[in-house]
Amino acid sequence: MTDALTKLMNERDWLMADGATGTTLFNMGLTSGDAPELWNVDKPDNIRALYRGPVEAGSDIFLTNTFGGNASRLKLHDAQDRVRELNRVGAELGREVADASGRTVIVAGSVGPTGEIMEPMGSLTFDGAVEMFHEQAEGLKEGGVDVLWVETISAPEEYKAAARAAELAGMPWCGTMSFDTAGRTMMGMTSADLAKMVETLPNPPIAFGANCGVGAADLLRTVLGFAAQGSERPIIAKGNAGIPQYVDGHIHYDGTPELMADYAVLARDCGAKIIGGCCGTTPEHLRAMREALETRPASGTRPTLDQISDAIGGFSSASDGTGDDSNQPARRTRRRRS
Repeated sequence: MTDALTKLMNERDWLMADGATGTTLFNMGLTSGDAPELWNVDKPDNIRALYRGPVEAGSDIFLTNTFGGNASRLKLHDAQDRVRELNRVGAELGREVADASGRTVIVAGSVGPTGEIMEPMGSLTFDGAVEMFHEQAEGLKEGGVDVLWVETISAPEEYKAAARAAELAGMPWCGTMSFDTAGRTMMGMTSADLAKMVETLPNPPIAFGANCGVGAADLLRTVLGFAAQGSERPIIAKGNAGIPQYVDGHIHYDGTPELMADYAVLARDCGAKIIGGCCGTTPEHLRAMREALETRPASGTRPTLDQISDAIGGFSSASDGTGDDSNQPARRTRRRRS
């Protein structure tokens, strides 16, 4: 039986994902150091509002408020025994909002990194990571998500552990890594490395890609790296809304809705099938992205690095880590600021 996300991808040229979870929750009053997942039980109306934001802005996919819902992260809040409950409730609230939308909206169960370093550099074993991810996956499955959405991963072994956990749970999954260190993940993975690795997994993701990282331009360069490997597997692009700025005691992202609309169209032209935002991306950004994707025709050709930097700003590093663009200048000029 074809899963709901694959079915929708087969019907559409592109799908729009959601934006930022943390940014929205902080605007609702979440404070630094709090566990967002506890709000699934303590403030369910806030989480319903979180989910309705992207749905009403036109997103086809939204992620549940469960990014840090594994035992390792919840232990920091003495909630390690509530993994299944918090993930199940977060998923149930998502299912409720999606089912009330009047159209097909995919509920994706967000699964973030464990927060621990895996062997041999750290103490987390592969089996230990699988166990944590599997526990979370079962809670999300009970709550009714359509797909597991593994995101912001840096280590290849942790990505593989999440793949195994999805297999144990009998759930389809997608997986993105964060390329935030001169075009590489914190653990040294390049776009080419990930594109090759997903094809070797016993339980490969139905879509893969990049999220978060540095800025939207950097993320698009990474997406070009995926496409260059020739994979026919759908690619995900979820870039931040510009670059974070510290303004009046708060983190503010400088990407305007206009800039994110340009980013969305460029992401599609770079080869992404699923396009969304990450940190700083609000429903206002998403509405602009949706309109741009619906009204601007595809170019039919991959944009060059110069075209990307001219449109949405320069790159944070001279190279994407693959060695293919060693002469590309690192620029941080931006056409638009909010």
